[in-house]
Amino acid sequence: MKIYFSASIRGGRDDVKIYKQLIDFLKQDNQVLTEHIGDPSLSVVGQKQDDSYIRDRDIAWLKEADLVVAETSNPSLGVGYELAYAEKLHKPVIILHNSKNGQLSAMINGTDYFKDIFEYSTVTEAITILKKKLKL
Repeated sequence: MKIYFSASIRGGRDDVKIYKQLIDFLKQDNQVLTEHIGDPSLSVVGQKQDDSYIRDRDIAWLKEADLVVAETSNPSLGVGYELAYAEKLHKPVIILHNSKNGQLSAMINGTDYFKDIFEYSTVTEAITILKKKLKL
């Protein structure tokens, strides 16, 4: 399965260690199209390509993906945009949110399309959620 993993880059990289662990888990049995999000050397400055290239590449990956997994604990305009685009494409979405970091956006939580929204406190809990949802 091809997975588009969505998480904050320019919105802040405080949770990059969590992203890396989730991506590493997902990569065991799947192809993660956006594994660069777990790279600790990727800073809030972002990637080296220009913004239109990044947007077009990421939309192409969203179209190619079988599933979107979004980690939403760190507020990010890009993640919100990607989730709305996933909805537009009718892609299945799993949203993981660490409630210790605050509330999930009402625009995400209040959207009927997003049925699989899960709060977690530890990476182990998040991986357990993914195992259940992916039936691993």
